[in-house]
Amino acid sequence: MKKVSTLIMVFLMVVSVYSQEGWDELAKTPPMGWNSWNKFACNVSEKLIKETADAMVSTGLKEAGYTYIVIDDCWLIGRDAEGNMIPDSERFPNGMKSVGDYIHSLGLKFGIYTDIGTKTCEGRPGMRGYEYQDMRTFASWGVDYVKNDWCSAEHQGARASYAIAWDAIKQAGRPMVHSICEWGFSQPWEWGKESGHLWRTTLDIADCWDCSELAISYGMQVENFLGFTKILDQQSGLESYAGPGHWNDPDMLEVGNGNLSYEENKAHYSLWAILAAPLMLGNDIRSMSPEVKEILTNKEITAVDQDELGKQGVKVRDDGDYEIWSKQLGDGGRAVVMFNRSESSKEMNFTWNEIGYPDNLKLQVRDLWEHKGKGKYTGQYKAEVPSHGVVVVRLSL
Repeated sequence: MKKVSTLIMVFLMVVSVYSQEGWDELAKTPPMGWNSWNKFACNVSEKLIKETADAMVSTGLKEAGYTYIVIDDCWLIGRDAEGNMIPDSERFPNGMKSVGDYIHSLGLKFGIYTDIGTKTCEGRPGMRGYEYQDMRTFASWGVDYVKNDWCSAEHQGARASYAIAWDAIKQAGRPMVHSICEWGFSQPWEWGKESGHLWRTTLDIADCWDCSELAISYGMQVENFLGFTKILDQQSGLESYAGPGHWNDPDMLEVGNGNLSYEENKAHYSLWAILAAPLMLGNDIRSMSPEVKEILTNKEITAVDQDELGKQGVKVRDDGDYEIWSKQLGDGGRAVVMFNRSESSKEMNFTWNEIGYPDNLKLQVRDLWEHKGKGKYTGQYKAEVPSHGVVVVRLSL
């Protein structure tokens, strides 16, 4: 009997270890990948997803660190008599598991969209009341990442609802990143790490600098139509809530979608990196320009985002149109972004004291867009920063 009991204990220990395999490694650094929504909205299909996965490899994006291929809204059309999700068979004729298998065959990871409410934002079935059934289905399809939206959830408590979804993921038994897309209404940075790995801090991003003129042209309230600079403004003060396995999410990237200039695209990417933000591409990577590819595959900027220490950057100075952001790095160094919002180029500077160093320290400075060492400096660094642009440097001993 004692021998049987010992064998049972050993079996339970093995099962416990196996059940934890992969969970502790989820989102140790901000997730990187691609999401279909910003460019394609509802126009998703098996063909698009497979071609995008192919392009992720052929363009060098996979090598640069992008891992997830996330299918956003509109892949689902209904539920059957047993409540099982019914994918759109015209758009996805071979089913979702087949798509996931193809993504996995390329060494990438499979992400999918759902909604915590009764309907998705495009009116498809939400997971309210089906959380455990849906997460088991996602697990059976090989899903690695679940984006969980907040439409048709007006009468739900966000914290409790996402906690149920997170428990459903754990009960499904497959490690899946849980992306909470609650738009920041109930301060998810205060509770999100209990129920997921990243949480949206604002309403949706749009493909523009600040979007004020575009909002007016659409007859929308300016404060609800957010370009990347307006979203950036809302991130300062949230830095204490981010870290390995739990990230503030200022929404997907608009780099390469057409309405931002080259300098603005560089600024957008650099500032998301200094924020330790998830880097989810939102452009058509099958046909991106060489300039956009250059930005998205800048490994020195990406390394700032993916730094293992997991510190979110802090705005250390705000002089109106001229801002200094600094991020502590795992090797003891600092990454610094000098951001010029004005309509003219400007010589900007920052001091060692502002970024947490003694002013008498002599430091190496490397420009991460020029990919060039700038020499050793003591006390401060200055550079000419283009209009609507950035200079990004890394400081080390």
